[in-house]
Amino acid sequence: MKKLSKNTVYNLSTYGIVIVAYLIVQGIVLAGGLSNQIRGQLVPICVYISLAISLNLVSGVSGELSLGHAGFMSVGAFSGVIVAAALRDSGMGGVPILIISMIVGGVISGIAGLIIGIPVLRLRGDYLAIVTLAFGEIIKNIINNLYVAVDARGLHFSMTSADGFNLSEGGRVVINGPMGATGITKLASFTMGVVLIIFTLFVVLGTINSRHGRAIMAARDNRIAADSVGISVTRCKLLAFTVAAVLAGMAGALYAMNYSTVAAKKFDFNTSILILVFVVLGGMGNIRGSIIAAAILTLLPELLRSVADYRMLVYAIVLILVMLARNSTVLKNYINNVVNGIVSRIKAPFSGRNGGKGGASE
Repeated sequence: MKKLSKNTVYNLSTYGIVIVAYLIVQGIVLAGGLSNQIRGQLVPICVYISLAISLNLVSGVSGELSLGHAGFMSVGAFSGVIVAAALRDSGMGGVPILIISMIVGGVISGIAGLIIGIPVLRLRGDYLAIVTLAFGEIIKNIINNLYVAVDARGLHFSMTSADGFNLSEGGRVVINGPMGATGITKLASFTMGVVLIIFTLFVVLGTINSRHGRAIMAARDNRIAADSVGISVTRCKLLAFTVAAVLAGMAGALYAMNYSTVAAKKFDFNTSILILVFVVLGGMGNIRGSIIAAAILTLLPELLRSVADYRMLVYAIVLILVMLARNSTVLKNYINNVVNGIVSRIKAPFSGRNGGKGGASE
């Protein structure tokens, strides 16, 4: 039997961790062991995990600092809301409408990422970060001035007001400028969130382990050497940027379908920074770390509601301590020794059995 490669084992174990975590949480939910507040955070946790994984492809694997990930999230969110509103009376079920909305949101967000990425990715470092930050703010302001309505005649768009739409009977305003999207039918579920995580892992891990992924990492490690062997650095970075934008758009659509109202102000600079924090704390290029960091840091504010007056202070202290711990060689060595000790104790009985069987057979 052919031995599996390390990458294959890593990928399969990552999928396994997500599936096992889903089964455990789903079992606790069915047993009534989670409060309504925690249950309400399950879909956002899945969304932020997908966003952290996709941003890790840009910031961790590609090595570029992007501060506009919330902009792509908002493009997918409002595109998905429009599609869901247009399909609401089509007779389709909630799950097909959600899937179509996520796909359309991802495609439109990917197109936006491609258009932005072509001129922007020729920049490096701080310049790229500033331009992506500007993109996120531009998208937020465009949506704040966007009015969209739907009726029997189709979709109606305006950048001034919703007063001139003259909607037919049964028509309604979907996006109402600064008020955002209102009257959204809640279609998101924890199961669909986990499906999105697995799909995001499949795309990102597949990209990393592909020929294009190796070219992306080569361009990150040494741009001059990559250029000298014929690797198109800009094309590699554009691929990572566009894939991350598609995944962010899909996550944004799922996020929007979890609430009855979503405003553009939710997808501001602070949201982009929050996603970047997940990536940094989890480890640049560390996919599992992004999953763990996003899950814990999204859930932590809810767990600290009992100390409402100090919860954000405690949250900030936790972030500082985690960053210090990640950069402490002594603590890293201590954790590695503990983990290795636990693993060796688990393996000891099995190695003893194998040794015993080998001695008996001789």
